[in-house]
Amino acid sequence: MLARITLVMALSAAGDISGALAEAREAVSLNPNVAPAVLALGEALLAADLLPAAIAELQRTLRLDPDLARARELVAAAWLKAGEADKALAALGVLEHPPAEMLAAAQAIKSMPRSDPGYVRHLFDQFSSDYDSRMIGQLGYAAPQILLNLAAMVMPGRDKLAILDLGCGTGLGGAAFKPLAERLDGIDLSPAMIERARARHIYDTLMVADLEAALGAPGPAYDLILAADTLVYLGDLSRSFEAAHARLNPDGYFLFTVEKADGEGFELGPKRRWRHSEAALRGLAERAGFQVAGLLAATPRHEAGVPVEGFAVALSR
Repeated sequence: MLARITLVMALSAAGDISGALAEAREAVSLNPNVAPAVLALGEALLAADLLPAAIAELQRTLRLDPDLARARELVAAAWLKAGEADKALAALGVLEHPPAEMLAAAQAIKSMPRSDPGYVRHLFDQFSSDYDSRMIGQLGYAAPQILLNLAAMVMPGRDKLAILDLGCGTGLGGAAFKPLAERLDGIDLSPAMIERARARHIYDTLMVADLEAALGAPGPAYDLILAADTLVYLGDLSRSFEAAHARLNPDGYFLFTVEKADGEGFELGPKRRWRHSEAALRGLAERAGFQVAGLLAATPRHEAGVPVEGFAVALSR
């Protein structure tokens, strides 16, 4: 067993992640309840960026040997990669000498004016397999249809559009807008969601990327940019608004849904989704150079059977 674990470590150090993962799985199959073997598998899964599986194996390691500091540190690292600062801090709190850089990273995540990209990716990778049925059946997800109705109001008769679907997920929004599209591109943080979207065969291109970074990079101009239930993972929308404005054609539109905040700004709700006030949205739109073509009260989804108050917004360039 020790020889195989040493081989796992050597393969990882050499950058052969798939080889290390295969050897680690073999070690666990032969020694299913031996903490060092399970730890090696957890570490290999973490190196492969398979976060849910890595966290599960590292937590199993700690059940087998609660005093294994290496497992505790790695599970904290995995939670940090997943953007789960509180869970990372809980894991680090058990260590006698928690690494200062990890503590600092956790605190940085907690102070960000947006949801951490690692958290969003981890969340949607987990939900990708049953996302459509969960969203439509359990949460009454209506954001794509709401935005389609809004498009008919503010840009009637437009078709053959170049459309960018931000946070495209499995492609529910893309499917709604496909009849209006000459070109349809999608961006999402979650590789698992992108694979689901690809299986629909409706997108011309799909990219795994953070929407702020992708919008801000050089790229094609669009007639319509969509963000259906996507901006709820961003607090400060100024960067997104400015980048969307830059990537639209002169007669282009930016359509999105958000959850409603009272007051003047934005706030983080209890479900770790950001809420935005009408005043904040109008101010951001003006500063980015947009005209508000439509801003309507809407219910993009339900939570525990209760309608979630929100806005459907159309901005014109």
